[in-house]
Amino acid sequence: MATGTPTTPPAGYPQPGRVTGDVSVHDPTIVRRPSGGYLLAHTGDNIALKTSPDRTAFRNAGAAFPGGAPWTTTYTGGSRNLWAPDLSYHGGRYLLYYSASTFGSNRSAIFLATSPTGDAGTWTHQGLVIETRTSDTYNAIDPNLVVDASGRWWLSFGSFWSGIKLIELNPATGLRADTTVRSIAGRGGGAIEAPVIARHGGHYYLWVSFDQCCQGAASTYRVMVGRSTSVTGPYLDRAGTPLTSGGGTQVLAGHGSIHGPGHPAVLTDTDGDLLVYHYYADNGAARLGINRIGYDAAGWPFVH
Repeated sequence: MATGTPTTPPAGYPQPGRVTGDVSVHDPTIVRRPSGGYLLAHTGDNIALKTSPDRTAFRNAGAAFPGGAPWTTTYTGGSRNLWAPDLSYHGGRYLLYYSASTFGSNRSAIFLATSPTGDAGTWTHQGLVIETRTSDTYNAIDPNLVVDASGRWWLSFGSFWSGIKLIELNPATGLRADTTVRSIAGRGGGAIEAPVIARHGGHYYLWVSFDQCCQGAASTYRVMVGRSTSVTGPYLDRAGTPLTSGGGTQVLAGHGSIHGPGHPAVLTDTDGDLLVYHYYADNGAARLGINRIGYDAAGWPFVH
């Protein structure tokens, strides 16, 4: 266990921390279970689940919806492959936000399911959170829930098109609180996706992925960050450039045999913050990456 959070970044990007077992993942999200151990979900047929006792050894644990999720097929073209889940635990239950879409389309939807245990087959469909049509200027995929310092619930999401969006949720239902859609990051239609907002100290950190996912070892995915004192922004990078104007401070990129690291999740655990992501091996296989997060003297995160 860490004895403290380091404040000096390493000279280069670290190797992913050691993980064993079933570590083939894409778009991972992870939560610490109240009873101990960890539950991980990732893109897969009917949302794939894994468990771990120690954040190192992982084993497959079935699917969230082993009987299928027919309410999603309007958006998936009939495929069972559901994307980019977001796991959290609030009020004695697990929440799972997840995406239904097809590659390259913004005819997409984000749904919510809840479970008392998180186990396969125990998830109850709670409804549609937000959907987008081809006429929209944004894309309803890659959800992430954040609860702000005053207890308000927010969902960031989005990809390409006009960028990353933020909506407020009703904590009682986990569904939308109003019709407002805020813009919090964008690259003028360029490659940005997979937002995660995590609070540390006096700031909200907006983590995103730039460039190309899903190309195996040719992927150029990289992890960027900006921060704000307000959950609704504006988010600025280290140089002061707004993330709505293409800004972003790079935290992790491909190095050596680690290709296209991205789609980050941030786990605040008992021993500090961790970045959980996927990367591609030389053979193109998607793998689970976990590294610790440190913060420098100015409060900017790095991985080690």
